[in-house]
Amino acid sequence: MSFTSSSSRPTLTNHDIARMVQSLSNWGRWGKDDQLGTLNLITPQKRKEAAALAQEGLSISISRPTICTEIFNSPPFEHRMVETGHTPGAVSSADIYSVQYHGYTQTHLDALCHVFYQGQMYNGFSQRWVTDKGAAKLSVINIKNGIFTRGVLIDFPRHWGIPYLKGNQAVFPRDLDAWESETGVKIESGDAVFIRTGRWARYAVEGEWNVETGSAGLDVSCMPWFRERDVAILASDLALDVMPSGVEGVKMPVHLLAIVAMGVPIIDNCDLQAAAEFAAKRKRWTFLLTVEPLAVEAGTGSPVNPVAIF
Repeated sequence: MSFTSSSSRPTLTNHDIARMVQSLSNWGRWGKDDQLGTLNLITPQKRKEAAALAQEGLSISISRPTICTEIFNSPPFEHRMVETGHTPGAVSSADIYSVQYHGYTQTHLDALCHVFYQGQMYNGFSQRWVTDKGAAKLSVINIKNGIFTRGVLIDFPRHWGIPYLKGNQAVFPRDLDAWESETGVKIESGDAVFIRTGRWARYAVEGEWNVETGSAGLDVSCMPWFRERDVAILASDLALDVMPSGVEGVKMPVHLLAIVAMGVPIIDNCDLQAAAEFAAKRKRWTFLLTVEPLAVEAGTGSPVNPVAIF
């Protein structure tokens, strides 16, 4: 099965992105004070339907194990012991975790305060709500009750019959349409959609590369497609955006439109290999998804361990 060439990417400009910020906007949809964004789409009924997907009761983590060395120019997870079995008089063990999780290695959730555009965040909140004390609006504390919904895995390497997407291979709306047609799965309101590019399979073969100049991901032209389907969460095994973006002056337009315009939280740097293998064997691309971010009062996001339950 062939895939779409990146050379055929539509040419978009800064002005196009500005128009898309307006046309895809969910600002005011759930009220002028809303801080949940598209998580409002995960209704009690949606949770009940998602729970029914746990048919086999098998749970699979879709988080990358914490990375304690610097790779892809991202800070490492720091783990330091402060009390061990060798500490004189110790009756327990204790340690310290520290992580600058935004980047290209640690699996994490971006809260709606994470991205600014022209001085504003989602729903028109000023970026000045984020200070050196943290985010007073749109922080991850708004997600402290967790995420419980239908997850959908779109496995493009398997769809195209290749080990992983190479270079800056872009995914277009027609590719999403083709995946729906092939699998018979339709993306629905309140879904959490996981895009697999095979990033970690590529890393195993090629080692590190410059993420920002040669990474596969979604072309920004996909965003009206996801807005039409009213997705609640977008996630991938890297940073969702194809890089470079193809839009001059806008480094990560998918992040920008998802978070600021649509109010869609993003989960980056997932490890989807095990879930993809399980899903392929059973030809099941949907599952119950659970995600519980840390309840940090003013955090811009959180390290997370998303779990797919089949």
